[in-house]
This record gives sequence, C-alpha cells and structure tokens, in this order.
Amino acid sequence: MKTGLIVDSACDIPHEFSREHGLFILPVTAHIDDQTYTDTHDPKLTQEFYDQGLLQKGHHAETEAFSAEQIHKLFMEQIVENYDLAICETVTRSRSKIYENASVAMNTVLAEYRRQRDAAGDTGNFSMRVVDSKQIFAGQGLLAAHTTRLLQQNLDKNALRHEVEAFTDNIYSVVIPRDLHYIRERARRRGDNSVSGLVAFLGKALNITPVIFGKGAEGKPATKTRGFEPAVERVMNYAVARVEAGLLTPYVALSCGMEWDEIEALPGLQRLRDACKAHGVELLLSQMGITSTIYIGPGSLCLALAAETHEFNDFQ
Repeated sequence: MKTGLIVDSACDIPHEFSREHGLFILPVTAHIDDQTYTDTHDPKLTQEFYDQGLLQKGHHAETEAFSAEQIHKLFMEQIVENYDLAICETVTRSRSKIYENASVAMNTVLAEYRRQRDAAGDTGNFSMRVVDSKQIFAGQGLLAAHTTRLLQQNLDKNALRHEVEAFTDNIYSVVIPRDLHYIRERARRRGDNSVSGLVAFLGKALNITPVIFGKGAEGKPATKTRGFEPAVERVMNYAVARVEAGLLTPYVALSCGMEWDEIEALPGLQRLRDACKAHGVELLLSQMGITSTIYIGPGSLCLALAAETHEFNDFQ
C-alpha cells in the first residue's frame, strides 16, 4: 500500500526533509497588497519574499484557504492515482478553514475516485483521512516528521490514524512574537480579540517580549522578558533541558521568520544543536514560510517538541 502524506503550506518543515520524504504540499493563497500568490512552500519563492521585504510590516497581507472545490481538483489530479492511502494533516481547525474545506473535498473525492482509477487501469481501492493537527507552524512540522516515522512501521490505516491523532496531544509549542501590534491587527481582522490594545501598547512601550507556551495552538504567556534576545535564550534553555530529559519523538522543530544570517546568530542555537546531536535528536530548523510569517509576523519564532506533561518553567 502506497501512502502519501499531505500537509498544508502553514506547516513549517525544512524543504530538504519534505523533499526526502515526499511530502505533498496543499497550497494556501496569500494576498499581499494588491497581488495574489499561491504559497506552495517553494523555498525559492519564500526567499524572494524575504529578499523583497514583502513579509515585513507596512504591507497589507492576508491568507486564504483553498476552497473545497480547489482542493478536490488537486486531490483528483495529483493524489488519487499516485497513492492508495492519503493522510492530510492540516493547521488547527480553530484558526483556519483548511481542515473544513479539505474534509469536504475528501468526501467528494471518495465518492468519485473509482472512475478515475479505473480509467488509469488501477483497480485497487483508494482511501483518505483528513486530520486536524491541532498545531501551527513548527508544531505541524513536528507532527509531519513523526508521521513519516509511523509510516515506516507499516501500520494499517485505522491504527495509523489513531497514532497520529493521539500524538497531537503530546506536542508542546513555544512562540515568541516579534511585534504584538502586528499580532493584534492580524487577529482583529480575523475577528479574534485575544490580544488587547493595552498588551500591544505595553509591549511596544516597555520593550516587553512575551513567550507563549502550551499544547498545540492553545498557548498562554509563560514568561516575559525585556527584549527579544533574552526571550530566545529562555526558549533555547527550555528546549535543551527538555531534550536532555527525553522526548517522545526524536525531533525538535524550530522555525523563524527571518533571514538565515539572523537565524544562525540566534543566542543559544548552537547549544540546542549540540544537545540534539548528543541525544540522537534531529533539529528541524527552517525559515518560516509565507503563510506562517503572514500569520504571526516577521521576526517571530516558533519551537515545537513532544514530551510528557510539563510546564515551561519546569526547565528554567
């Protein structure tokens, strides 16, 4: 049985890893100023966006999920004939319509695929599952990496889906937003008033950087620092300590909405690399994609790992 893993372009994972494991990217539409782009997580296009400053403040940027009809067409043309089972992991359904639209598309594909496979001379059955990752950005990348390990175990489709869905509850994410005003304005346009104007003002006036921590996308402020770099140090300290304590999958995912030279200069990054190497953990380091950078803002950082129940400050 040939199984395909589909992730949407909000999933932050290194391009090399995605290519090596044959991940299929479900695109997201990006609207920047008066231009429309299709974000397929292509590294060259992403780098062009960084180089041209299109992901910086001052540009009006929004993202839009592909419609159910667009996803249906994509699945019929590129998935049905190439796989016997397709697992589609989407950004958390609480923040996007991708899960809803992909689920609708899945149902119509399952009702229509037989004619297309028969025409191609393939009499085998096709099945598909859409999974709410309950994650954002690096958290999605971590789940995708873990799923590739599960695929190597040759589980049947029901066991595979159960393992994937159960694992989502073990993923912890840490986010450092670079600009609270950006987060607040993006949230307001989505009808989300969770970031108050006062918090955004204080962050600007006092140079306060919050560290958001929690399971999946449901994070809360765990600590705050004066400035961005001290916040990064706290997150790196947390990640190193958690790697040393033991993880539930041998990956740490880290995505950053900045240029590569800025990423390499992050305080504590080399310590995290060394800790991962010493404990047989792969660090999935990536530049934030177009979709995730638009969502959370340029200069932000997202780290994800899977572990037993804990709190951020348990490792400080």
